[in-house]
Amino acid sequence: MFESLSERLDSAFKQLKGEGRISEINVASTVKEIRRALVDADVNYKIAKDFTDRVREKALGEKVITAISPGQLMVKIVKDELAELMGGTEAELDIKANPSVILIAGLQGSGKTTFSGKLANFLKTKKGKKPLLVAADIYRPAAIDQLKVLGEQIGVEVYSEPENKDAVKIAQNAIAQAKQNGNTVVIIDTAGRLAVDEAMMTEVANVKAAVKPNEILFVVDSMTGQDAVNTAKAFNERLDFSGVVLTKLDGDTRGGAALTIKYTVEKPIKFVSMGEKLDTLDVFYPERMAQRILGMGDITTLVERAQAQFNEEQAKKLEKKIRQNQFDFDDFREQLNQIKKMGNLKDLMGMIPGIGKAIKDIDISDDAFKGIEAIIGSMTPAERSNPDLIDGSRRRRIAKGAGKDIQDVNQFMKQFEQMRQMMKQMNKFGAGGRGLRAMGR
Repeated sequence: MFESLSERLDSAFKQLKGEGRISEINVASTVKEIRRALVDADVNYKIAKDFTDRVREKALGEKVITAISPGQLMVKIVKDELAELMGGTEAELDIKANPSVILIAGLQGSGKTTFSGKLANFLKTKKGKKPLLVAADIYRPAAIDQLKVLGEQIGVEVYSEPENKDAVKIAQNAIAQAKQNGNTVVIIDTAGRLAVDEAMMTEVANVKAAVKPNEILFVVDSMTGQDAVNTAKAFNERLDFSGVVLTKLDGDTRGGAALTIKYTVEKPIKFVSMGEKLDTLDVFYPERMAQRILGMGDITTLVERAQAQFNEEQAKKLEKKIRQNQFDFDDFREQLNQIKKMGNLKDLMGMIPGIGKAIKDIDISDDAFKGIEAIIGSMTPAERSNPDLIDGSRRRRIAKGAGKDIQDVNQFMKQFEQMRQMMKQMNKFGAGGRGLRAMGR
């Protein structure tokens, strides 16, 4: 995410490395590089210039205290300004009404239907809502089928009228059914086009007028850069939407849309969506995104994802096993499964400060654990619960069953034993399980 921009900004800050103080000359040089980096990231030149003018003004107005270098100070100023450019604080979804109606709009291919499913899953699992998905795309039959598949995967009902070609009527009928069935949120997936056209705008405006939604979310493909911003402007002029959703942030995006859409349409980014998995939807936090762009990680989001997967009871059981030096391969496999549920592995590692830069050129597949899982899967239940049973002949059998070399099994066993020893040492200092207990809260 934003790798190129992150590298360019990092390079700009290095110009201040070793400088004893902030001066007009070294600030001017750094700011010029920052502006170039933003423009290359598909940020409109005027916005980039306004941004760097504010950075320069703040930098020259600051006195560098002895504990902070000019480079560190510039990073902080840029981080604060980036966060402000993207909205400052997170914007909450208005779902107080019963039922609350959320209208989803955007171009075809932007990820509207997938986002609708993700949003329904988010509201159901994180907010305790009972959502109803509405298939109001009357031009693309596959959209109805896609929404039904998504609804089935997350256990959410989908309302559709395949023979009806009146999107307004479909939306109204869906809301009437939601009231009868006790649905607390209605999510209406509308039709998109390959480009902005009058027919599409009129239709979605008519749906808006008829159902008076609590929220109108404009879904935009972040990989389209300034085109996305221009499209958002056109939609906003007709719909006056309440928020933006950025999709495909895990793709080869330069960052222009994320950085400038709030500035251009004066509407907040409410969600960011990455990947096809239905649990890969995050509330947009400008401060956290600014930190990630600057390679500062995002520990808060990492901990929140961990909290969503671990519970207090599991943490206590695991803590007890660690204290008694009984951590086994079943426990290890369970921890792997919890980590996999938290999202894309490279994305997770990128949230750890300093790690993002180190792994930027490394391809980390979501299948990275498959070899380890195959080795553990080739063990007998007795071997998994008692690692000390595994001698040389058992290792050869396990390697054969997993389709691995004996060296792979030996290396894994060695690493596992080192981890157990580390846990044992943590117990001696009274630290075992504290981190897991914190996550479980």
